[in-house]
Amino acid sequence: MEKPLRVLTWHIHGSYLYYLTQTPCEFYLPVKEGKPEGYGGRSGHFAWGSNAHDVPVEEVKHLEVDCILFQSRKNYLEDQYEILSPEQRALPKIFLEHDPPREVPTDTRHVVDDPDMLLVHVTHFNNLMWDNNRTPTKVIQHGVVVPQNAKYTGELEKGIVVINGLSKRGRRLGLDVFEAVRQEVPLDLVGMGSKALGGLGEIPGPDLPAFIGQYRFFFNPIRYTSLGLAVCEAMMVGLPIVGLATTEMSVAIKNRESGFVDTNVAVLIERMKMLLQKPVVARELSKGAQQAAQRHFNISHFTYEWSQTFHQAVRQTTNPTNRRYLWQAEKK
Repeated sequence: MEKPLRVLTWHIHGSYLYYLTQTPCEFYLPVKEGKPEGYGGRSGHFAWGSNAHDVPVEEVKHLEVDCILFQSRKNYLEDQYEILSPEQRALPKIFLEHDPPREVPTDTRHVVDDPDMLLVHVTHFNNLMWDNNRTPTKVIQHGVVVPQNAKYTGELEKGIVVINGLSKRGRRLGLDVFEAVRQEVPLDLVGMGSKALGGLGEIPGPDLPAFIGQYRFFFNPIRYTSLGLAVCEAMMVGLPIVGLATTEMSVAIKNRESGFVDTNVAVLIERMKMLLQKPVVARELSKGAQQAAQRHFNISHFTYEWSQTFHQAVRQTTNPTNRRYLWQAEKK
C-alpha cells in the first residue's frame, strides 16, 4: 500500500488548514513558542485529525517530507530560508494564494515567478486578476463541511454577518456598508473583535454553523477579498446569501436562486427587508443555496483535487521537462 505523501506547510488560515488536512496526506506544521504568524500549528477550536503534526521549528530541518506548501508571501520570501534545509528547499513546491491582488487589482505581479512551481488560487476571480508571471496556475475551489446539527430554520427575523476584526479593517471589508445597512435592517455581527461594533463576540468555529442557522439570511458586506469560507459554510447550512456583486461573489451567488447580489446597496436593503417579511421566499432560497454549496464546495471534491495536485507535484520531480505543459495537461 502506497504511503501517504508528507506535506510541510504553515498555519496561515485556520479554517482552511483544517479543511485541507481532510486530504489523505500527512501534514507537518512548524510551531514556535508564542505562536507567531504562521507558527500556530494545531491551534484553534478544530478537531484536528491524527494526520496533522506539530513540529518544533528547530526540528523542521530534520524532517523527511515530499512537498512544501507555501501559503503566504512571508513563507516564500523569509520562512523557507530560516527553517528549511537546502535539500528541503529543492523539493517540489506549491504556493497557495488565498487572496486577490491588493495593491492594483489588474496589474500586481505575484511574488512567485517560477515555471517549476505551481500557483494554486482559491477562486477563478483571483486567478484572473493576478499577474501570475511565468508560474503555471490551477484553481481549487473551497471545500467545507458542516455538522449534521447545523440546519437552517430562519426563525430569527434578522440577518447575520460573520467577519473577524471588522472595526479595524475598514472599507475593504465593508465597515461603512455594514453600518449603513444596519440602520435599515436588523443585523447581528459575530467574529473576533465584533463587540467593539455592538456585536455578539466570537463564536467557536465548530459551533458557528448551527448558530447562524437560526437567522433569516447571511449578509456579506465585503467589497474586496476572496470568497470567504464563512459564506461557503453558510450556504452549506442553507442560509440565503445577500452580498455585493464583487469578486467571486458575483458568480457564486445566483440572484433569486441562492440569494441576492448587487452593487447597489439600496437594492440589497430592499431584498433583505423582503426576506424578513416573506419567510417562504427565504426558505426557497435556502434550498438553492444549499444545493449550490453541495455542487461547488463539496469537501470530497476539494480533497480529491488537493490529493491529485500534491501527487503530480511529486511525480514531476522525476520528469522535470516541460513542467508547465504537464500542469496544464492535468487540468484538462
